[in-house]
Amino acid sequence: MLSERRVKELSAFLKPRMSKKRYIHSVNVAYEAVKLARKYGADEDKAFIAGYLHDCAKELDTQEQRRLAEQSEFQTEAVELDTPPLLHSIAGAVVVRNELGIDDRDILEAIRYHTTGAPDLPPLAQIIYLADLISADRDYKDVKKMRKAAYESLDEAMLEALSFAISDDVKKGSYITRTTWAAYNEYIVKNKNSKKK
Repeated sequence: MLSERRVKELSAFLKPRMSKKRYIHSVNVAYEAVKLARKYGADEDKAFIAGYLHDCAKELDTQEQRRLAEQSEFQTEAVELDTPPLLHSIAGAVVVRNELGIDDRDILEAIRYHTTGAPDLPPLAQIIYLADLISADRDYKDVKKMRKAAYESLDEAMLEALSFAISDDVKKGSYITRTTWAAYNEYIVKNKNSKKK
C-alpha cells in the first residue's frame, strides 16, 4: 500500500481543489478501486492513485478544463471538447501528469477514460470506470445491482455499466462518444464469446 507520506502529498494537492462532497467521493472511489484491484489482480497502489485523483479537474473553470484537454496526449473527439461534462477526465489526466509529475500510462489512461470508457481498456481503467459508478456515496436506483456485477466479472460489469451510461445519456439527450459506443460493442462481443465457452 502507498506510504502515509505519499497519501498526505496527494491529499495536500487534491483537497484544496474541490468541495467537501467531491473530496469524499474521491476517497470513496479510491478505496473501491483498491478492493476491485485486489479482486482482479491489478496494482492496488495505482488503483488508489487513479481513483483518488480521477476528478481532480472537475471543479476547474470550463474554459480551463478545455485548455488543458487540448494538451492531452490521448486522442480526443472534437465533440468531447465541446461537451463540458466530458472535459474533466481529459483535463484531469493532463493535470496529474503536469502538476504531480505522474507519467504512468495506466494511471493517466484510467483517469482519462473514467467518464466515457473506451475499447481495449486495460483492467486498471475498467476498475476506475466501475469504482466511480459504485463508490459508497452513490445512491442511484440500480447501484446495488451494479455493485454486485462489479465483483462477479469485469467484462459483464463493464457491459452493464456502459449500458447504464448510454441509457442515461439518451434520456438526458446527451452526446454519446464514438469511444463509448465502441466500448459497448466490444463488451457485447466479449460477453457473447465467454458464454460460448
